Amino acid sequence: MRLPSFRRTAIAVAAGLLLLLTACGGNSEPSASSSGAATSSSPAAAAFPVSIEHKFGTTTITAEPKRIVVVGLVEQDALLSLGVVPVATTEWFGEKPGAIWPWAEAKLGGAAKPEVLTNTDGIQFEKVAALRPDLILGIYSGLTSEDYTTLAKIAPTVAQPKDGIDFGASWQDVTHTVGAAVGRKAQADKVVADVEAQIAAVRTKNPAFAGATALMATTYEGYYVYGPQDARGRLLTDLGFKLPPGLADITGKEFGADLSREHTDLLDTGVLIWLVDSYDEDKAKVQSDPLYSKLKVKTEGRDIFLENEELEGAATSFVTVLSLPYLLEKLVPQLVAAVDGNPATAVERAS
Repeated sequence: MRLPSFRRTAIAVAAGLLLLLTACGGNSEPSASSSGAATSSSPAAAAFPVSIEHKFGTTTITAEPKRIVVVGLVEQDALLSLGVVPVATTEWFGEKPGAIWPWAEAKLGGAAKPEVLTNTDGIQFEKVAALRPDLILGIYSGLTSEDYTTLAKIAPTVAQPKDGIDFGASWQDVTHTVGAAVGRKAQADKVVADVEAQIAAVRTKNPAFAGATALMATTYEGYYVYGPQDARGRLLTDLGFKLPPGLADITGKEFGADLSREHTDLLDTGVLIWLVDSYDEDKAKVQSDPLYSKLKVKTEGRDIFLENEELEGAATSFVTVLSLPYLLEKLVPQLVAAVDGNPATAVERAS
């Protein structure tokens, strides 16, 4: 299961910890060599100061950041696409060194991989402070107002978009916002445009995608579906598919929702992508479900199963400017085989 949700406890920060966080946050000059960001003489430096609006207000970044800590789940890919290496990332899943997946490793160059933070029981505020960041990114996140207040005492913090849902920022918004925050807006515009062009080429080459319904789901507490404000749902619509009617009513203001048994028919789409923990075991379990096994999405071979820990499944959950080129290469052939509705056209598992 790939759900960006975490156990949270109420944040009660003692006076002594507040002093510690503030002291660590902004008074010491960080070393430029400790990050992949350019030096203060770089062209990016001319972009500052810059102000960025988000869910909890507006953050002003006065100078080019040199020590960036990522408390969101995917922002490292946007940074790396712009030639910037954060000093720390936050583990989501996969336990990759530096929380850097293979599709992004080449962008590290010779830089050391970032330190990895965890978010199992909430943000590790003391560790964040000890890293002496001059910018904290939580764009693809579920930061609370308490989280934001505490982080903002450490360094300028950019939270999730103000008009979106938690864990709902699109890969384009993540990349554009990161680009503005590090003074590389034009570069961010270009990398986004390049990937959007790849997606547009897929749409053009595959007119059968246009208007066909599609959905992404996982086997979490039964069946869990990803909605129109989730990056996975947006990927499908970007490729030309339509999401099933009624999906938005079920997911509401969340990125996804559990699907009740009486709504199993929502799964009967032109293409259905399952994100599962075990390919063979979970596929067999889903396809043998008496309610699911009778749906055309199953009988016509329209369902695709991706294992979470494999690169294709992981890239489908990440949906970043760096994961998408890899994902398009691996996923599109399966979509083509599924959307034709011919059981004889088997969906081949990506190698």
